[in-house]
Amino acid sequence: MRPNLRHRPTRAVLFAWLAIPAVAATHPVKTLDGRTLSADAMGSHIEGLMRANDVKGLAVALIGDGQVVYVRGFGVRNAQGAPLTTDTVMYGASLTKATFAYMVMQLVDEGKIDLDRSIAGYLPQPLPDYPKYADLANDPRWRKLTFRILLDHTTGFANFYWAEPDGKLRFHRDPGVRFGYSGEGLQLAQFVLENGLGLDIGKEMQRRVFDRFGMSRTSMTWREDLSAEEADNFLANGEAKTHNRRAKPGAAGSLDTTARDWSRFLAGVVNGDGLSARAKATMIRPQIAIDSAVQFPTLTTKTTDEYKSIHLGYGIGWGVFDTPYGHAFFKEGRDDGTVNYALCVQPRRACVLLLSNSDKAEGIYKGLVEYLMGDVRLPWRWEGYLPFDGH
Repeated sequence: MRPNLRHRPTRAVLFAWLAIPAVAATHPVKTLDGRTLSADAMGSHIEGLMRANDVKGLAVALIGDGQVVYVRGFGVRNAQGAPLTTDTVMYGASLTKATFAYMVMQLVDEGKIDLDRSIAGYLPQPLPDYPKYADLANDPRWRKLTFRILLDHTTGFANFYWAEPDGKLRFHRDPGVRFGYSGEGLQLAQFVLENGLGLDIGKEMQRRVFDRFGMSRTSMTWREDLSAEEADNFLANGEAKTHNRRAKPGAAGSLDTTARDWSRFLAGVVNGDGLSARAKATMIRPQIAIDSAVQFPTLTTKTTDEYKSIHLGYGIGWGVFDTPYGHAFFKEGRDDGTVNYALCVQPRRACVLLLSNSDKAEGIYKGLVEYLMGDVRLPWRWEGYLPFDGH
């Protein structure tokens, strides 16, 4: 029986959690639409999809009724052909944002921050007085920014300032008005916590998240003890890139993790471990409706009504939509040679986690989610998961 982790675990509870044996990928699992999938059938299906689209490596985890019920690695982790396992260290990319959001909601629970207070109320000096944010000196709209706006991607910023033609940070629209994915907002949230509250984000994430869930092979910065099983990243042209060993914690995307570790975290999130019921509900409740035709490019002006029926939107650090089986929350993670996806259907406490070190994994994720869970009405076009075979 999994220990109750709603409160910070004692040393004894933490060791008990760590002692839980690895989930063997040998037992059948139930899909949301009532099918029973044997471990052998799942393995064959996953391997077949990977071969068909030349996906080099993939780790898959499934959560049922709030428990991790399946974790398995497939393919290779590096150019030398070493196998990818459930303990292979992979780049989390933007899964970092969702992990950071969970930590932020703990701070909300503790009354350390208010989601709707201007960031001006936390900083000892105006934001543009800091060299990093001097570009906003002549735009008072920065005072409208709150943690809610920073984490539901309605800042009005581009994804990152360095993506701007002149490399300068600016508002493209008023804060809080419309969804536009922005890692810059998450980085600013980290900046406020560090400079306004004096928090060390790397240490807070370790204490509040990684230690809580026994994520011993997860870190916000590179650790040399992880090097024995780190993954390379395979580009669409087949070229292998070595793992980027990040030296500074970044809320927008510095996480290194494993399928075994992050599936434990995902189970904790779907169970509400470590958060009040109110904080958990706020985190996965729609804060802003999404009417953009695609998620990227982030400042697209093209709109659509295609996703109104599933109430596609964004919560605090997580995307949200409605499935035939109830409300769902999700998060992607992308970089060159990294394609990650996590989806949970909250009423069933059922989740899927996909971590891949191959660009081509995007082409199999729609079919894979539907096979492993059922037709959840995945907004795959908006997410850019165009099936490689047209299905």
